Amino acid sequence: MNQEEPQRNLALDLVRVTEAAALASSRWLGKGDNKKGDMAAVDAMRLSFNAIEIKGVVVIGEGEKDKAPMLYNGESLGTGNGPGMDVAVDPVEGTKLLAYGRPNAISVVALAPRGTMYDPGPAFYMQKIAVPSQAREHVDINAPVQDNLKAIASALGKSVDDLVVFVLDKPRHKQLIEDIRQAGARIQLHTDGDVAGALMAVSPDGDVDVMMGTGGTPEGVLTAAAIISMGGEMQCRLDPQSEQEKENLLSAGYDLKRVLTVRDLIQSEDVFFAATGISGGTFLQGVSFTGQGALTRSMVMRGKTGTLRRIESLHSFEKLMRISAIKYK
Repeated sequence: MNQEEPQRNLALDLVRVTEAAALASSRWLGKGDNKKGDMAAVDAMRLSFNAIEIKGVVVIGEGEKDKAPMLYNGESLGTGNGPGMDVAVDPVEGTKLLAYGRPNAISVVALAPRGTMYDPGPAFYMQKIAVPSQAREHVDINAPVQDNLKAIASALGKSVDDLVVFVLDKPRHKQLIEDIRQAGARIQLHTDGDVAGALMAVSPDGDVDVMMGTGGTPEGVLTAAAIISMGGEMQCRLDPQSEQEKENLLSAGYDLKRVLTVRDLIQSEDVFFAATGISGGTFLQGVSFTGQGALTRSMVMRGKTGTLRRIESLHSFEKLMRISAIKYK
């Protein structure tokens, strides 16, 4: 067996990035302005990346440089020293959740070796099914919903009516919701946040057994880093929601019938992932202000070792504001 000396776990650097984004954006909780909340997170995240020893390039970001003054695709991040890394960012996953004070808004970042992340190109949406490790060999995105739920239940040692399925509450899921109900499974309907939904499904202590439905393609790539770390599985297939998106995908040579797994979305196990709760929820608690500072809760993962850490951090604003360029108050 080849054994290695312990190496730097970049996920422990990444959590400082997601904590900063969560602290900055949480000031906008429930204030109805998703743009200002997102921008606060973006600014904090960009500044925090300056301290990480990587040559990072954003593969999953906020859009091309000329369309978004944010963490745009192709932007360089990090000090410019250290390993070359693909970077996936979602400063606020669930901007509407943050704006309207709803649970499960989170800040998320993932890293993978340069050139290993799937480029979604013009793909905005993909159909997904995400399950924990026990069921990873028992799902088929091309199979009927009822067949998948039976197979998942069997793999988990449950009956179908024990299962809880995470589904985004969107018009496009009307038939999916009906099929799940007919199969006998229970449903959690969420307005937004399919990264959180997939994490809830694959987490060993989550209260969701499977995530089903169509969500964002960039979010699927970001989620893959966490699923690789936790040993679960997610099958995906591009699912354009407009004729224009479909035409763009076909013109660019994308195969709309191809089934993608997490190994297609990120072609490496040497991945790093961090997420910090912003608005709270049963899955990942949000930012709590203490009067003198704040408490954050995060999850941190490294794919190569399969280690998942839950980190609770107490931040002192009196000390932070002496040295930090980020506005936390």
